[in-house]
Amino acid sequence: MKRLSSNTKREFNWEILFLFLTDFVICNLTYFIMLLVHLNFPRITADFLLHMCVRIPSVTVLYLGMYALFHMYSTIWKYAGFYEIARFGVASILATGGTWIADYVGMQICRHLMNTGHDVSLLFNVLPLPVYIDVALIVIMVGLSARIFNRSAKLLYNENRRHRHASKSSGASEKKILVIGAGSIGSALITECQLTEYRLGIPVAILDDNPQKIGLSILGTPVVGTCDEIDAAVEKYKVTHIYFCITEISEARKRELLEKLIHTGCTVKMASDHADVTSERKSTIASSRRINILDLLSRPPVELNRDVCRYVTDEVVLVTGGGGSIGSELCRQLAPYYPKKIVIFDIYENNAYTLKNSLDMQYFGTPQVEIRIGSVREEKRLREVFEEFHPTSVFHAAAHKHVPLMEDSPYEAIKNNILGTYNTAKVSNEFGVRNFVLLSTDKAVNPTNVMGASKRCCELVIQHFSKISEHTKFAAVRFGNVLGSNGSVIPLFTEQLEHGGPLTVTHPDITRYFMTIPEAAQLVVQAGGLAKGGEIFVLDMGEPIKILSLAEKLIRLSGYEPYVDIDIQFTGLRPGEKLYEELILPSEREGMHKTENDKIFVTAPCEFDEAFLVEHIERIATMNPSESRAFLRELVPNYQSDK
Repeated sequence: MKRLSSNTKREFNWEILFLFLTDFVICNLTYFIMLLVHLNFPRITADFLLHMCVRIPSVTVLYLGMYALFHMYSTIWKYAGFYEIARFGVASILATGGTWIADYVGMQICRHLMNTGHDVSLLFNVLPLPVYIDVALIVIMVGLSARIFNRSAKLLYNENRRHRHASKSSGASEKKILVIGAGSIGSALITECQLTEYRLGIPVAILDDNPQKIGLSILGTPVVGTCDEIDAAVEKYKVTHIYFCITEISEARKRELLEKLIHTGCTVKMASDHADVTSERKSTIASSRRINILDLLSRPPVELNRDVCRYVTDEVVLVTGGGGSIGSELCRQLAPYYPKKIVIFDIYENNAYTLKNSLDMQYFGTPQVEIRIGSVREEKRLREVFEEFHPTSVFHAAAHKHVPLMEDSPYEAIKNNILGTYNTAKVSNEFGVRNFVLLSTDKAVNPTNVMGASKRCCELVIQHFSKISEHTKFAAVRFGNVLGSNGSVIPLFTEQLEHGGPLTVTHPDITRYFMTIPEAAQLVVQAGGLAKGGEIFVLDMGEPIKILSLAEKLIRLSGYEPYVDIDIQFTGLRPGEKLYEELILPSEREGMHKTENDKIFVTAPCEFDEAFLVEHIERIATMNPSESRAFLRELVPNYQSDK
């Protein structure tokens, strides 16, 4: 590592010299004036002047020394806030107290010398107490005023510079900023631009939905209109960068504005929350980020009852498929409730190892995280793990989920999804697990593919064990596509964008329900606490989203124009793929009801032949793989396949 040179030359700091000389004049002149005021402006004699001049060294050393001790000359005052003002006040009060002590000691020394016969005059004397109090207050006010004046002069200079830049014609290198939101975050962003002498960009205009703010200005930057006038403001002020600085806004309005912003062709960023920035003393601009697809798909967050989720506290929790995209996020959502131990059970060791390291670094070993490698298809291995840890809650996320791949390997889907779920549920019941939650999918509703049909069988397995178990509460959680999960459309589109396109969409009208990985994991954790046994929990996922619209938005977020810079090609529906997904079977609607959370529903269980189900599952290991689709049709009568 390169060391800083000890003899590095530094430029002379004129600001420190200005403050040093200003403090010297203020503290000494204030004593002189306050004493005159207290004595009702007496005639100034040579002795009076001598008395005041003798005190100059002690006053100067005490005040300037105390300011130096409190880093008043090493503080960058253009970034100063309440903390620096408070330190200046404390330093001034301590210096004033020190002056009283110096006066008292000097007076006692002079009196002692006079009493011992030395011919000296009383050069030091303690001043009246109100003088010290007045001096302390005035020094604080005037000293801070000098610093504010110095700061204001610089800001005024920078503001004139901003006006000069803004009035010039737009150049390729000129970064002109449009601020969306005339609140605290927008103000902080403009202040930061000023304090950096507009090297980070020049705020040229502000838009805000509050009509009372239109016509006003923040630090010289005018509020020129409402947020509906984005296109006009971008054109008029030659905007190149837009910062979205609004936090108190409905999700619908936020989506509407972000949609408009990405169509401007400008670089669009989301400014960080002002509280986060100030608490961590981060730069508002540096901590801002580009808007992403989650911002455009956002909806009102699902408010989860954290008390319901405390059933895992101080307990042993096992997550099958814990190294996967959803399973790993499930472990992260469980950790804040401090279970005694999280056991990650997965057949792929690398992801599980990475997750364990991440959790250990974040939570310092509490909860304890263990990894066991194995497959849910092997009942013997499951028994070994359950015998070792005796979990009280099991979250079953292990499954084959990729629709086209399972169409080519249906027997593997049956073994891993159906038999794996049966084995895990069976062992959980035998070992007295209290809560068992299966992660299901909307593709299990009226399935047209092997994966969906196999997951519907998994739901039936859970409902079967719920009826026969005396102690385990079995439940399933059914949700739509998870943004960013392995095999989902977003990573595919992102990779295609990195290679310059085209983006591939199977059909122009295809739609899907979407949710985020954390949202899915939170729902699963909550379901375990809400479960009474046999439920299938469904999240209110809002309106389905067209995949074509998703592709177009991703292209614009990357700074390109769909069909102009990046093409979109339609490849046709894949085997087993539907144009739209459903969340609830018709037979489940009649008894469906809300839970205590308005966004989480419970469907009514359907009647089925449980003995028939168990009989079929027990012959999976010996069945002919060519019978896979026929096997699924027998268990799931509404499974529609073209093969």
